[in-house]
Amino acid sequence: MSVTLEVLQPPTVDRLYFWALQADFATGDAGRRPAGGAHLGLQWHPQHPGSTAVNWGGYRPGGGELSGTVSALPSALGNVNTRDMRWRPGEPYRLTISRVEPIRAEPTGAVRWRGSVTDSSGTTTVVRDLFVEGDRIVGVVMWSEVFARCEHPSVGVRWSDPTAVTVDGRLVPIPRVSVNYQSHADGGCANTDSRPDATGVAQWTTVTRTVAQGTVLAVPGSGAAAPVPSGP
Repeated sequence: MSVTLEVLQPPTVDRLYFWALQADFATGDAGRRPAGGAHLGLQWHPQHPGSTAVNWGGYRPGGGELSGTVSALPSALGNVNTRDMRWRPGEPYRLTISRVEPIRAEPTGAVRWRGSVTDSSGTTTVVRDLFVEGDRIVGVVMWSEVFARCEHPSVGVRWSDPTAVTVDGRLVPIPRVSVNYQSHADGGCANTDSRPDATGVAQWTTVTRTVAQGTVLAVPGSGAAAPVPSGP
């Protein structure tokens, strides 16, 4: 699973921002047995050099963090999941979650899933491998996790060209995405927006919301039809 992430308008406050590609894993016949999930993405993290970092970590289905290999990247906080990595606003980064062959690894029975980031020059940085009790991805989310206040300056990122590899090895585009916002009652802000542009789908903070909860958006460039409103 891959998608391109670009920070259009970077943060200006010392708060944590996390933009990630989340994969939900499963195993068994037709992938019916849940096997946890993991998230790969860029962070604006004031406690890391230049406030930039990368994270590849996740959780087992019964709780507790997934184990994995030790990253070759340093970490200012010594966190196994969050590592120091310089990224630049306005530059596209390709986030890729891929199954490593041979797929079985230590601990016995686990599958190695690699998180990597490729910059615009074509240089790929492997964050590390996670050990997952799942051999396939059955669900995907592209999200912004923001620990800033609702009135803090606007920040925007763009997601584009999401693709997946089927169990028989075919590369397929993801033609549509469904919009979801955290409710105000659950701690979300009412002034966030997920909107398509000429290249992809952008997520913004501190703006007027133009796309409603549950709207299905065509991903630009995927060949899908125009956005399909959901509900009345």
